[in-house]
Amino acid sequence: MVQIRRYTLAFAVVVLCLAASCKKAAQAQGGMQAIPVQVQKVTLQAVGDSTEFLATLQSRNASVLQPEVEGQITKIFVVSGAHVEAGQAIMEIDPRRQQATVNQQEATRQSQQATLIYNQSQLDRSRKLFEAGVISRQEYDNAVSAHDASKANVQATDASINQQRVQLHYFTVRAPEAGILGDIPVRVGDRVITTTTLTTLDRGGELEAYINVPSERAADVHNGSLVELLNQDATVALTTKVSFVSPRVDTSNQLLLIKAPVPNVDHRFRNDQVLHARVVWKQMDRPIVPVTAMTRLGAQSFVFTVGKGPTGGAAAQQKPVKLGALIGNSYVIEEGLNSGDTVIIGGTQNLIDGMPIIPQA
Repeated sequence: MVQIRRYTLAFAVVVLCLAASCKKAAQAQGGMQAIPVQVQKVTLQAVGDSTEFLATLQSRNASVLQPEVEGQITKIFVVSGAHVEAGQAIMEIDPRRQQATVNQQEATRQSQQATLIYNQSQLDRSRKLFEAGVISRQEYDNAVSAHDASKANVQATDASINQQRVQLHYFTVRAPEAGILGDIPVRVGDRVITTTTLTTLDRGGELEAYINVPSERAADVHNGSLVELLNQDATVALTTKVSFVSPRVDTSNQLLLIKAPVPNVDHRFRNDQVLHARVVWKQMDRPIVPVTAMTRLGAQSFVFTVGKGPTGGAAAQQKPVKLGALIGNSYVIEEGLNSGDTVIIGGTQNLIDGMPIIPQA
């Protein structure tokens, strides 16, 4: 009996040990395992309170070529995109009618010149006769008057011929300066008037960005305000400053025109090009975090920061944040983070609030 009791007691001890071991194993299986995550310290960076607008680039060294006269185009000496020198002929408008006018006036002058020569000889003869007392004063004065009238006619015709010759030069359209021609929309045989656009001439050099901002932001923009021209991927292509602020608001749309110079040394921008521009109203210090740190739940954005868990180890803490502008691959944080916070930027897809983590820089 004593031996049977000993076996029973030993069996009970073994059962209790097994039960305790199973309980510990179950607890171990039910606990969360720490996972490695990439982290980054939050620092404040200077960012701008800005707004994006559309900007139109305009050249200060481009001109539109229009004819000075009306007529039919008879010759085009160049092609679109050609480089021309100052004074080079670009196209010709039919000059025959104008040339005929010049020829007619030159013929008229020859007739008037012959009359002038005759009247000059008559005046010389009348002067001698008057001095000899052969003719009266009245006859002499008539000779003087006829001479002076014929001389005035010749001078008037000379002025008219010069004017018509100058007008004749306008029938050949020439480049006012050296540069590159734009598109030539007209063709040989087209009739043009003084408002017809023949082509454009771009002399290269600096451009200007024309930006229209709402009138309510008039007090926030001034000469020297930063302007960032953006690429298609929203990265900054060029940073410049406002050089002109219109003193008046456009009454038709209540927009205020501002301008900023655009250096174009590498010729990557074009006249009349439209692109996005960011006008920076003022500079502020704000936390910036990579987009990989962001998580969303509905309309609310969150980040995970490194905090302390119940056992004292590192744990993920979910914090709601208010997002600002997207700059490159990072978000500006308006609210929710402070300088010195440690943000988890990698491995966030499997995190939950309070999960133990192993931070890795």
